[in-house]
Amino acid sequence: MLNPHRLRVLQSVIATGSIQGAARSLHYSPATVSQHMSVLAQETGLKLFDRSGRGLSPTTAALSLARGSTPVLQSLDELDRLVEGLRHGRSSHLTLASFTSAAKEWLPQVVATLRAKDPELTVQISLNEPYAEKTGRPVDIDIRNESPLEPEEHFSGYLRHLLRHEDFAVVLPVDHPLAQSESVEVHELSDQMWVDHDIKDSPNGRMIRTACQAAGFVPQFAARLDDHNAALSLVAAGLGITVLPHLALQDLPRGTVVRALRNPTVQRRIVAHVRQDRAGEELVSAALKMLHEESEKSLGTEPLT
Repeated sequence: MLNPHRLRVLQSVIATGSIQGAARSLHYSPATVSQHMSVLAQETGLKLFDRSGRGLSPTTAALSLARGSTPVLQSLDELDRLVEGLRHGRSSHLTLASFTSAAKEWLPQVVATLRAKDPELTVQISLNEPYAEKTGRPVDIDIRNESPLEPEEHFSGYLRHLLRHEDFAVVLPVDHPLAQSESVEVHELSDQMWVDHDIKDSPNGRMIRTACQAAGFVPQFAARLDDHNAALSLVAAGLGITVLPHLALQDLPRGTVVRALRNPTVQRRIVAHVRQDRAGEELVSAALKMLHEESEKSLGTEPLT
């Protein structure tokens, strides 16, 4: 097994550009740094440096090893913090997964409040993609969308909490003829060009497609992408219309208006899945309580038009 400390020394040599620079940065002697690099080269069987004039240049293998060791060393740092927290009877680490608009509108206040109570707390947030699939580490609280037309999601080892139901609205260019109405029925969008903000087949996209099918049409797309903020900018540029939940409509670009969507109404569920083996901890229960509070604050919030 490779020595993590030597990997850190390797990263320092590469970052500072020399044995002497790493020695100054790490408060070691140059001889100690050189010894660590020699042992690491023997352990790996790799040539780590080439002579370059009076100095050393990292080989491609050394650069790859340094890059590959970064997530491992970060995980070891997290483990050290966890052990330190457990030594004091608590865990000062919280991992969250969330879709973008909930992370933007709710998590700043949640994280700020938690860290005000515990300045040693580190909160790690993963956006959009399932956290556990990216890192292999179970997330403590996972905030997700659900379609009311689909079965509730339940995950082994997690407790499910409903945060809120939320309506969708249509976003139009400000000079669009439908902008004169207080609300828009879905069938009125059948002959419009659309800007699709969901190309990953998320619950949001499926709900919108189902509503269009119920109204008897399939949307025509002028553009398709996977970012709702970029989609709003394209609507502002006059490329088409889009349909989004209210939480994603709090910062509208100039040149757009929002109108209620009717017949059928499109609505989503927002839920939090809480890791069962941490659900009883004060930190996790406080985070869940604040998520409920933030979601209730935004229940009556209408986007600016």
